[in-house]
Amino acid sequence: MIAQCKDGKSLGVLILAAGQGTRMVSSLPKVLHGIAGKPMLSYPLRVANALKPAAIGIVVGHESGTVKAAVTGMAKEGGISRRIEFIQQKEALGSGNAVLEAVPFLKKFKTAVVLCGDSPLLTYESLYGLLSSHEAQKGQATLLTAKLANPKSYGRIVRGPLGEVLRIVEDSVASPKELAINEVNSGAYCFEVASLLMGLKEIGPKGPKREQFLTDIMELVRAKGGKINAFVSANPEEILGVNSRVQLAQAERVVNRRTLERLMLSGVTVCDPASTHVDVDVEIGPDTVVQPFTILRGKTKIGRQCRVGPFCYLQDVQVGDECEVRLSHLVNCRVLEQCAIGPFSNIRPDSVLGPRAKVGNFSEIKASRVGAGSKVPHLSYIGDSEIMEDVNIGAGTITCNYDGKTKHKTVIGSKAFIGSNVNLVAPVKVGRGARIGAGSTITEDVPDGVLAIARARQVNKT
Repeated sequence: MIAQCKDGKSLGVLILAAGQGTRMVSSLPKVLHGIAGKPMLSYPLRVANALKPAAIGIVVGHESGTVKAAVTGMAKEGGISRRIEFIQQKEALGSGNAVLEAVPFLKKFKTAVVLCGDSPLLTYESLYGLLSSHEAQKGQATLLTAKLANPKSYGRIVRGPLGEVLRIVEDSVASPKELAINEVNSGAYCFEVASLLMGLKEIGPKGPKREQFLTDIMELVRAKGGKINAFVSANPEEILGVNSRVQLAQAERVVNRRTLERLMLSGVTVCDPASTHVDVDVEIGPDTVVQPFTILRGKTKIGRQCRVGPFCYLQDVQVGDECEVRLSHLVNCRVLEQCAIGPFSNIRPDSVLGPRAKVGNFSEIKASRVGAGSKVPHLSYIGDSEIMEDVNIGAGTITCNYDGKTKHKTVIGSKAFIGSNVNLVAPVKVGRGARIGAGSTITEDVPDGVLAIARARQVNKT
């Protein structure tokens, strides 16, 4: 078991999340920028938790209170089971200084994995491989690396004749021979903590900002007779770090592609992945077809044998089996089995439709229940309403739910028929089997089974 080392001391994971991210040009801390419906930091946090360490340390600095609160939310929402400890970096003095601030945390463990909070594409498979390689080669440090066709701007991995890592050379100071190396540093490491602590004592500041860099520890460890190894990732794209909104968009595309591939392998048809965006927590049942230009966000869950799209937006929506949603906008609502939605429907929060309900073109449902088999086919607004089963709502019907101060409720009994261009002035109740004449403005309750007409008599004049 990787999380438990042979001498009984456990594994710790340290995530560096203290940076401001000035290149993001944002008031929001960099690690809280969203990727596919989740803060960037949630991705390394999830992977760290999957390694089953004894604890996870998170180094915070810029807007530390905001980051801590966000991490607490991520842990609760994402089912993070490992203990989380926060470490405050007092000044932004580089990655080495961030790890130095975490010494009291690191001392609790024999082995530590160090990750960057702005590396959302790292996979469990690669980090598991990193840990396994570290244990097998019995070195003092193991780097996760990747081989890139275009390694520009990345630190190069210089190896010795036996394959051991000699040093990491930054792109800006590399020689022409070193620039030709295509193996680069990912920023993810596995250390024997004793060697890491020894290197941290001797690491010196560099540059005009007097920063300390974690990569400098490698040469210090080697100078003391330690061995540095590297584990090469089979998936080079995962080492992408996010330092700008351009890179944020690149990471979003990668996560979206991974999500769509996972869904397609589980039996979902995605007609055009290039024009389809699905957040990581979205669930879709087999034999559902997702048409082009569809966006599925948040905790949306779609059942089996549905058709969604084209041109749909669903956020935090529950959709039952065998539903069809076309060219429509749905947020925080429930659609039960065999419903038909759209085109051009707007289903707003706290609405429940169906089963077998229909909401058609240019109809809006807000905080309402549309019962089994009921229809709101076109050009209607239904707000704060309770519509029972097998009701037909005529074109242009409006529930007048707001008096300028308070929202009021409309109740329509089962098998009622509401004619076209009807205004139902809430609070009002329409009885079971009642009928409302077209063009009526209803201001009083309508009893069961009667016909209600509330309009002026027609007068023809010459």
